[in-house]
Amino acid sequence: MSHTLRPATVDDIAALHVLVTRAYRGDAARLGWTHEADLLDGQRIDPEALAEAIADPSRVILTAHRDGVLIGCVMVADQADGSAYLGMLSVEPTLQAAGLGRALLDAADAEAAARFGASRMEMTVIPHRTELIRWYERRGYVLTGATAEFPMDDVRFGLPKRRDLSFVVLAKTLPVAR
Repeated sequence: MSHTLRPATVDDIAALHVLVTRAYRGDAARLGWTHEADLLDGQRIDPEALAEAIADPSRVILTAHRDGVLIGCVMVADQADGSAYLGMLSVEPTLQAAGLGRALLDAADAEAAARFGASRMEMTVIPHRTELIRWYERRGYVLTGATAEFPMDDVRFGLPKRRDLSFVVLAKTLPVAR
């Protein structure tokens, strides 16, 4: 899939908000192969959080565009301990399963190593999303055995449809930046 990559700017906030919501929540998300629509309602992220991420030098949101239209994104955050955090990997649901997610993952790895000097990438995934976890495992991630709490009562992260949500932590070693 032909696309261009670049870091997000404040001009991308509205389009990012729409894309991330479409990729994770509601009926639009069901058009893709992976989503959280059966686990959560509400928003995945708000415009204010996107603006904070874009302004923060310890984070970068990489955006993928095709013909000037935002079709994917991924956020990388420096954890200041030699590792980076990967989040918000989103692909327009109607374009999923065409290789863009894998390309964004590779770009995030390279960005984490080059921009932040990271040698390890971590992420969290809701354990009910077994198909997604298997996809990440095929790309070198391993379950660390660590878990994290889900912000159950913080509507900024969505409205849980069940009360047993949490996160599992996955990690992988990054290639050395050149």
